[in-house]
Amino acid sequence: MNLELLESFGQNFPEDFDGTLDCVSIAITCAFNRQGTLLAVGCNDGRIVVWDFLTRGIAKFINAHVHPVCSLSWNRNGHKLLSAATDNTIAIWDVVSGENDKVYRFPSPVLKVQWHPRNSNQFLVCPLKHAAVLMTLKGDHKIVPLDDESDLNIIASFDRRGRYIYTGNAKGRILAFTANNLELAASFRVTTGGLNTTAIKSIEFARRGECFLVNSADRIIRVYESREVLTCGKDGEPEPMQKLQDLVNKTLWKKCCFSGDGEYIVAGSARQHSLYIWEKAVGNLVKILHGTKGELLLDVVVGVESGIPVRPIIASISSGLVSIWAQNQVENWSAFAPDFKELDENVEYEERESEFDLEDEDKEKEESKVPVEEDGEVDVWTVEPIQAFVSSDEEEEDESALLFLPVSPEVEEPEDGWSGNAESGLQRQFTHAEDQPNAISDKKRAQSSDSATAGGEKRTRQSHESPVSSDRKRGQTDNSNPSSGKKKKTKTVDVDLPDAPKDEIHPLLNVKKTQEKSHSKKARPQKSKSSKPEKSRHKDRSSRTDDMNNENSNAGS
Repeated sequence: MNLELLESFGQNFPEDFDGTLDCVSIAITCAFNRQGTLLAVGCNDGRIVVWDFLTRGIAKFINAHVHPVCSLSWNRNGHKLLSAATDNTIAIWDVVSGENDKVYRFPSPVLKVQWHPRNSNQFLVCPLKHAAVLMTLKGDHKIVPLDDESDLNIIASFDRRGRYIYTGNAKGRILAFTANNLELAASFRVTTGGLNTTAIKSIEFARRGECFLVNSADRIIRVYESREVLTCGKDGEPEPMQKLQDLVNKTLWKKCCFSGDGEYIVAGSARQHSLYIWEKAVGNLVKILHGTKGELLLDVVVGVESGIPVRPIIASISSGLVSIWAQNQVENWSAFAPDFKELDENVEYEERESEFDLEDEDKEKEESKVPVEEDGEVDVWTVEPIQAFVSSDEEEEDESALLFLPVSPEVEEPEDGWSGNAESGLQRQFTHAEDQPNAISDKKRAQSSDSATAGGEKRTRQSHESPVSSDRKRGQTDNSNPSSGKKKKTKTVDVDLPDAPKDEIHPLLNVKKTQEKSHSKKARPQKSKSSKPEKSRHKDRSSRTDDMNNENSNAGS
């Protein structure tokens, strides 16, 4: 099969709403794996829900953290998942087993985590009000240098192949460091015209090509080419390829990212649930996707659905639900049969003469000089790689990549003590009992006689034993039970950052606290209003009792 013939011509961006994914808990952040088959969603109760995107069903629940999950990242082959929570912890998870490999504890809140694109032994961490930290799985860390020590609002990201680390600060300064030795390779400043600078909010790289975008506080998305930035060197002045913005509403962007092929740019509004899609080459706005009015956008992720043809997909999070935006697949049967016609009503078919004959009798036989090959060999074994999943420096797909998760069937009403191997165990017991009935009866008789003689001894021993020893025995029996599986202890690594602020609160928790304060202020006057009539009632009752006492005293006198 030639996949190039099956690709849809024309636009290659989502157009319509394609349903929601309800994670039971409130969704906060999400991330696609490299192939687009699995979607990890981080929730406010600390759980990670892994969705099988082809069946739109939940494939895995991971009880990851106690506090809300704020950032997720897949490694290259999809076997490991990196998560960060609002309690300053980062954890590495095995996706297939759901077990925790290691936990890293930071002194300050973590805003973002990112795996190295090619090396699964390294990952990048962006703490709050601190320089970016390059971590290894063993716990060793390197601090990415700062341009200005007074400016600590740092965001960082790996480039497409992990050779460089790009950082941006609140003064519009972008630095490019080599990932191996953290040496400064290039630097430039994002200006709004003149000497005015703007804060850098995020840096995102395209999966294909050499482009990256910069989301800044002046509500303009700038697209740069990394080759030009590196050739300009230190204190260079590279010109952006495109400047994208909402000219009508002047929207502030919450999250920006590239499409899977790098030809389109998607940006989510910070005011409402609306997604803007631009074409990178031209810079024109091609589509605006509107969600439910009144909802605020939390996260936007662009994925690629693996299939034939490959479909672009956008996943956005608002009001605790994951919304899916996809492209409609129109079945074009005329592509397979040129004479095919679509009919609205049934029409009587008129058969042409000799249409269904194996050989046309009226046609004159032409002697062809070249022999016609009737039986040609068709290659059905070789599988051509899908270009959307292969980098430009690779020829074949990664065979070790995790595409799907095995799902065990759910039993609606399992019996007490039911296990997967219960039937086989019962069959073994029955066969063993049928083979040796006499031996079992002899054993029972011997056990009954032994229990009768040893009963008095056991009672006397139990009377002399202390309750502590009985509790120990209970603990031993509980531990000996094979059904209670022991979880392996995860290693927690404390990352020492001496300059990190220790009293800071994660921005997600700050938003919740301000909302709770506003609700409590609204609730206070209601209580005072309800207490006023109660006080007046008590006053009326007290005045009535005083009048009655006065009347009784007068009558007695």
